[in-house]
Amino acid sequence: MNSTPLFCAEPARKDTALRLAERFGLARVKQRPETGYWLELGDTRLSLETVGRHGSVYAEFVEGAARHRREQGGGRGQPVARAIGLKGGVAAPFVVDATAGLGRDGFVLASLGCRVTLVERSPVAAALLHDALERASVHPDTMDIAARMRLVHANSIDWLAALDEKERPDVVFVDPMFPDTGKSAAAKKDMQAFQHVIGDDLDTAALLEAAIAAARTRVVVKRPRLGPPIEGYPPSANLDGKSTRFDLYSIKALRPACGQG
Repeated sequence: MNSTPLFCAEPARKDTALRLAERFGLARVKQRPETGYWLELGDTRLSLETVGRHGSVYAEFVEGAARHRREQGGGRGQPVARAIGLKGGVAAPFVVDATAGLGRDGFVLASLGCRVTLVERSPVAAALLHDALERASVHPDTMDIAARMRLVHANSIDWLAALDEKERPDVVFVDPMFPDTGKSAAAKKDMQAFQHVIGDDLDTAALLEAAIAAARTRVVVKRPRLGPPIEGYPPSANLDGKSTRFDLYSIKALRPACGQG
């Protein structure tokens, strides 16, 4: 059972809380906890809460930064779009976001026409994503985008390995959480809390290997601009931004090294 409980603050949404608890293995509590972190279902959304340290953490595809990126983010010229190979006149690829988190990059790709499967192993993050997708699916500005997105609550390494040939994505996108090195003081407190609850991804080498075996055309890994690449395979190319870098792994170049023709 997950250690982050679910509190329903809106009595009219008890049935929704029950469905969330059952789907994501969340323990329900009848009162708002006085310490630690918890998921809280209010009248409009699900959020991650704690006492007095920061604001609510939630996934959002309709308003705020998501709306800004949707309307003024730069379209296919955005670094993440170029990294996965989105080009004018070329059909949008099918993408698996193997470390979905709060779904921000996955939603951008879906807004640009990609079919996106969000894979998230954390029950907390998966529940937040589910809530955001539910809200986006009924809003007129985002319902078409949400229809191109699917959420899978699973360990990506196992899930990718179990895919049938016809289910393999064109691109696997990986944006792992790494241990805090003390150099991320500028990170927002709410995202630090999210990382604290979700935890670091300490099996990224195995995930990269599974991604390379599953992807049809490329694997894209999002990294801090000056961070080292994931161990295992050298990137085929890099796309640098102001604070982040995308390491690109060409399947055509790497598949022979993986023993797959």
